[in-house]
Amino acid sequence: MPAWLATLLTIVQVVAALGVIVLVLIQHGKGADMGAAFGSGSSGSLFGATGSANFLSRATAMLAAVFFVATLGLAFAGHQKPQAAKSIMDGAKPAVGSDIPDSRPAAVGEKPAAPSDIPK
Repeated sequence: MPAWLATLLTIVQVVAALGVIVLVLIQHGKGADMGAAFGSGSSGSLFGATGSANFLSRATAMLAAVFFVATLGLAFAGHQKPQAAKSIMDGAKPAVGSDIPDSRPAAVGEKPAAPSDIPK
């Protein structure tokens, strides 16, 4: 998985998490409905008395789903093993024969390499 995709998934996950936090904090609890019955003013909200609860619950569920999918994507990206870096030597053919003179010192009784034998 490309690095830019993992970065994008991380950004989506953080934004979705912050959105879920904000939406959960905005929503009223179960006990808030009792106050609305006695005229606390929540029925005059933008979505109406029940409209805001419906909209906020659906928006929270959608952001939670986006968060879940982003988390699964990041888990999948983290589970893959990184590919080994290719080396330019992977395609090189092994040296065959004695084209390259020995760099070891001459043994007793051997003739040392002549300067003309050493490649330039």
